[in-house]
Amino acid sequence: MFTSTAEYDSYLVKNWDIETLINFLKEQNLKLDDDDLGILRKQKIDGQVFLDMSKDDFMQAGLEMGPAMKLAKEIQTLKEKPKRVFFSYKSLKEVLAKYGIDSDSTETIPLFLPETHEVQDSNKHFEHCIENILFRMKNYGSLVLDSLESMRNEYVSTILHTALHIAGDIVSKKFSMRPEYKIIGDKSCGRVDYAIKEAKNLICVTEDKVQRSMLKASLRISNSSRVRTKRTRENEKGGTTISTIYMASELPFTIEFNKKALDKDSEEYVTFCKGVLKVLGIIVGLLKDRACAEEEPKGRELG
Repeated sequence: MFTSTAEYDSYLVKNWDIETLINFLKEQNLKLDDDDLGILRKQKIDGQVFLDMSKDDFMQAGLEMGPAMKLAKEIQTLKEKPKRVFFSYKSLKEVLAKYGIDSDSTETIPLFLPETHEVQDSNKHFEHCIENILFRMKNYGSLVLDSLESMRNEYVSTILHTALHIAGDIVSKKFSMRPEYKIIGDKSCGRVDYAIKEAKNLICVTEDKVQRSMLKASLRISNSSRVRTKRTRENEKGGTTISTIYMASELPFTIEFNKKALDKDSEEYVTFCKGVLKVLGIIVGLLKDRACAEEEPKGRELG
């Protein structure tokens, strides 16, 4: 039995690197083991290669018949989905309307002060994140104002996946991430929104922005939002759940993607690592807070 891939299509998958593809496959109910995923890594199968593979190709790469058939079927499902399949879902305006906000922009979401988690620079997920980004930076160079959005999204995706792993280790819960979750039409063009979920609960929405500066180009992860639920007792017979959405900050959290950071003895490397740690700490803090909120008793106000 396969998990629905409705939030994805071949347009998105072909731009994925190896680890992003593997993280996606882990979220599907394919029951692939570490050996299967290891073969994909060894053969350097990224999203673009993946979509062109058949069952025989997977078997030739070293996979057994079962996993090869599952992956071939997954590819068929992705290709059969219409481009940008999330067009059939709600607009951002409709999503915000669910929380009493009459707007089509995240800028009108009320603010709250996020609790950050101090991520140690010795954390294995952080170390992997840094190496992953530096590996890309070696090929892409510095991130500049006119850099392709697909390049920026690779950096953003790497950081967000890292935050999910760190938070998951802390709270012993599994988080998932969907790009452009329930965003349709013209709103699905331009910057990519990422929705983070735990089970069926929407945790937060974040997007990347380029800071327009003559001195430097940087990635701005902002508008990190979360849903906080306040439960109130309406009458003696039952209760009513009132949901409110809040935004973590209207100010940018900046990471400088400067190629000089490839030199680990440089000031640019130190600045780069501090920026990644700061952003990770904020995202992990949000995930921890929301995961704990889901465990609160119904009669208690959350957040």
